[in-house]
Amino acid sequence: MSKLETSLQAAMNARIIGSGSETMVLAHGFGGDQSLWDKILPYLAKHYQVLLFDWLFSGAVKYPNLYDPLRYSSFDAFADDLIALMDELHLTSSVFVGHSMSGMIGCIASIKRPQLFSRLILIGASPRYINTDDYEGGLEGATIDNMITSIESGYENWTLSFVKLLVDNNDPLSVEHYLRCLKSMNPEFVVPLAKIVFCSDERETLEKVTTPCTIIQTTNDLVVPESVAHYMQKKIKGETTVEIVKADRHLPQLTAHLELVHVLGRVLGFEMFSTP
Repeated sequence: MSKLETSLQAAMNARIIGSGSETMVLAHGFGGDQSLWDKILPYLAKHYQVLLFDWLFSGAVKYPNLYDPLRYSSFDAFADDLIALMDELHLTSSVFVGHSMSGMIGCIASIKRPQLFSRLILIGASPRYINTDDYEGGLEGATIDNMITSIESGYENWTLSFVKLLVDNNDPLSVEHYLRCLKSMNPEFVVPLAKIVFCSDERETLEKVTTPCTIIQTTNDLVVPESVAHYMQKKIKGETTVEIVKADRHLPQLTAHLELVHVLGRVLGFEMFSTP
C-alpha cells in the first residue's frame, strides 16, 4: 500500500457530509458499518458536518489486512484510531454518537483527549455485559461462552441467530441489512472482537469521563437492560441524562429511526423533522 492508502481517512472509508458549524461523528458498533446510519443521516446532515467511517474490522473496509486482532485487543486501540482520525481531519469539539461498543470507545477517547468532544451520545452502550453479584449486565458468563462456541463451530448459523437477537424481527428489511453487514466481516476477526466486546469490564472507566453525556436506551434491548443505562448515568462524572426510545431490540437507527431522530433533536436543541 502507498502512503496515501495508509492514511486513516482512506483506510476507514471516512467521509464528511452535510453543513453547519459543528461536527458530528457517527461510530457504528460490532458487526456493522457506516451504512447503518443511512436512515438518520439526511436529518443530521442538515445541521452538522457529519463524519462517517468504518472500523477496520468492518467488511466494508477495502484493506482487511490493516486489522490485526492482536493489536486491537482492547477498546483502547480503537479509541486511538478515533483520535488519530479526528486529528487527521482537524476536528475538535465534536458531538460523538457511538452505538454499542463505540459508546465505550468514545468514552475512552474523551478521557484521553477531552477537547475533541463537546458531547457524547451513547446508544445502547454498556461498560460490561456479564452479570455479577452486584451488577446487572444483562447476560450470564455461560451465555457468552456458548456464543463464542457457536461462532467457532458454525459462523453462518450464528449470524442468523445473533441478528434476530439484536434487530426487531418485525422489520425484515432491517434484519437483512444488519445480516449483510455481519456476513461481510472476516470470520477470523469475529471471535477475538466478540471477546473484547462481551467479556471486557470498563466500569471503572466511567468515573473518568467528564464530557457531558446523553445515554439513549431502547425500551426492549435484549443485550443491554435499562438498568445499565442508569448505572452509567450514576457513574459518569460529566453531566449525564438518560433518554428512552420506544423501540424493540438494539438498533434503533435501523428500526425506529424517526423516534431516534426526535430524541436527538430534543437533546441537541433544534428541530430535526424538517424534510431531509
